[in-house]
Amino acid sequence: MIAAALKEAGFTVLAKTTGSKPVLIFPDGREEEITRRGLPTILEQKKLVKRAAELGVRAMVTEMLSIQAECLSIESGFLLQPQILVITNARLDHREEMGWTRSEIARSLSCAIRPGTTSFVLASERCPEFEAAAGRAGAKIITVEDTEADSIFDKDMRLAAAVASYLGVSRARARQGISAAVADFGSLKAWEVELGIPPATWTLVSAFAANEPESSRLVLGHLQSKLALAGRPLVGILNFRADRGDRTRQWLDAHRQGFFSGFRSLYVVGAHVHSRLIRKRTGPPALIPLPDCAPRVIMDKIASIEGAAPVLIGLGNIGGAGGALVEYWEKIGRPRAL
Repeated sequence: MIAAALKEAGFTVLAKTTGSKPVLIFPDGREEEITRRGLPTILEQKKLVKRAAELGVRAMVTEMLSIQAECLSIESGFLLQPQILVITNARLDHREEMGWTRSEIARSLSCAIRPGTTSFVLASERCPEFEAAAGRAGAKIITVEDTEADSIFDKDMRLAAAVASYLGVSRARARQGISAAVADFGSLKAWEVELGIPPATWTLVSAFAANEPESSRLVLGHLQSKLALAGRPLVGILNFRADRGDRTRQWLDAHRQGFFSGFRSLYVVGAHVHSRLIRKRTGPPALIPLPDCAPRVIMDKIASIEGAAPVLIGLGNIGGAGGALVEYWEKIGRPRAL
């Protein structure tokens, strides 16, 4: 959104997103998926800076890769040296690497604040740890009000618009650019499709990329107003990643605490589906593990079990089975606005 707002105002921009798929967005709008030969590494940012210099762009917008505090400090202080830093949230994710409390995670994220940086943060996400880090570095923090924001997406748009305004882009130009931005692969999307025998119209929703329960709860609140969920049965697909065992535990704790109390059924795909911890969860709703198989097979199994056409919501992780399901839904479904 930031890159699109700057481009609308005449900036030449190179952007990179890495959350769902690693993608370069060139000044002409062309996108190129980054092919990695191994695990992601912050050294990838060196190639990005070199590419930006070769293209002679006026602005480079990139998502930082680091999780550990030490790597985040190096990535920000030496590899990227950003003039502007956007901290979207300090929610409980990547707990094994970043900390088990909001305060610990904020302290890890604050390692990206370097001397001369102007940091943007939502009022609802501002933490004392950010203030302390900015004070030590002599950096500046700009708070973006979000008390009247009606969704997590409105909050993100306010952050993007605030950064664009700081760089001299008019509000009208920024909004025009943001509204025209091509959605990321992992962004919240919905489709309608006929499934089952006899066929009935289902609504499929990808919220896989929200990752953890807190962000996912905000997404569900947004869907409540956009899809009129009342009266329609809810069915969930919870996708687990093999390398995010702590996140699996986080979701199982959320299930125990009633996160899915409004769901009729809850299917588990991806990693850990044979775990004793999953088999022990009897509900409500009970966890129904589906062994690793193709997206079409997963959907056929769910359609054969479920009755009235539900709203089917994907949660947990975009990696692995989550991404494969999204690609399949894009092929079989009709896009629905959210």
